Amino acid sequence: MADILYELLCQSDPAASKTTPDQASLDYLTSLSSRSLASLATSEPQALSQSSHALLLSLQSLSKKSHKQIIDSAAHHATLTTTLPALAASTAELRNSIPKLDGEAVRFSTTYNKSSENDVLARRKKALLLSRNVERLVDVLELPTLLSTAISTAPVNYSSALDLNGHIRRLHSLYPKSPLVTSISTQADESMRLMAANLILSLKSPSLKLAASLRTVSWLRRVLPDLEAPGSGVPHKRHESQERVLGALFLVCRLATLMTMLEALEPLRDLADQEKIRQKAAGGGNAWSGGQQTERYLKRYIEIFREQSFAIVSMFRSIFPAATTPGDSGTPGAHRDPLEPIPAALATFPLYLVDMLLETLRLYLPTVKDQASRDSLLTQVLYCAGSLGRLGGDFGLFLATLDVGSEAEEEWVEVVKRHRALAGRLESIVGDHKKAG
Repeated sequence: MADILYELLCQSDPAASKTTPDQASLDYLTSLSSRSLASLATSEPQALSQSSHALLLSLQSLSKKSHKQIIDSAAHHATLTTTLPALAASTAELRNSIPKLDGEAVRFSTTYNKSSENDVLARRKKALLLSRNVERLVDVLELPTLLSTAISTAPVNYSSALDLNGHIRRLHSLYPKSPLVTSISTQADESMRLMAANLILSLKSPSLKLAASLRTVSWLRRVLPDLEAPGSGVPHKRHESQERVLGALFLVCRLATLMTMLEALEPLRDLADQEKIRQKAAGGGNAWSGGQQTERYLKRYIEIFREQSFAIVSMFRSIFPAATTPGDSGTPGAHRDPLEPIPAALATFPLYLVDMLLETLRLYLPTVKDQASRDSLLTQVLYCAGSLGRLGGDFGLFLATLDVGSEAEEEWVEVVKRHRALAGRLESIVGDHKKAG
């Protein structure tokens, strides 16, 4: 029924007859067909008027509240006429670019494949390896600083310094072509040279004792091979050469200390020189009763010489026992260098010390004319000779070459006799004590 009514109503409007009726229109026509003619004539126009008025009020309220949104929506919809064609063009361009993108992706995967060799990949691998081992590299870079700290601390930690240097040398032997390891090894060599210089300086200490000297030389024995070029010489010959060098170094350092202590007597020596000048000015005919300042200088000189010379020789014999004992003759028939073995430095060192003492005595002893003072000095010299004699360096016979004056020769003989008699009694007392023990 509703369809028939819709067709009848659309006959007057050809445009409406071409459209398909919506469901709301059909429902309304169905409701009209179920009503009476009287209700359609009386109440239906009023209901339609009320509905129209309500819709008008709703539209007015909607336009008042949402007119901005509606205007914006209309403006946006107006741009669809241009944006939709642009979107279609971009879509077509993207569709045409997909084959090119696929080709570039294939080329990238082929170029930067793990199995292929590429400089960029190699640099990235190195960078990745560096990032994974950055802590190890930092530890390696801190080795020179740790070595310098171990050397500069007080007291010096020689054991840690040598261990660190040994670790650096092992790294250098494992990675000889690494610039980083080579640089660290160079810094370590500089630190070890500084430590060796400090050890040598400690050998010049005036209060050096045997225990300290043993420790210092033992550290130098460990430091010296690190300062030598690798592969220099036969191992056993290199060891012998090192021992000779260390022995000579020890004697030179102690000799420098002795000379420094003797040079500290310069004020007394100046006074002795002044007395010597006054003696020459007085002439041989006048009686000379001076020499007190010269006596003071010689007593102090001989005392320092006796203490230091005995300490030097005794410490050397304790530190380098192999250098003071003659070596074996070797295997019969073996080839031997006619210039080997080189004599130990101690073989000529006491002679140098004795010459230095005798030269001083020749220069200043004639100035002392007092018999008691001269006897005291000669006795002190004999004790000094006996002190070195216990170490194989007795220079008592050399004292006969001293020119003490013709009037003092008999006096010199008496001093020697008294000294030998006293020494004999002391030896007999010591021998009896040993037998009783």
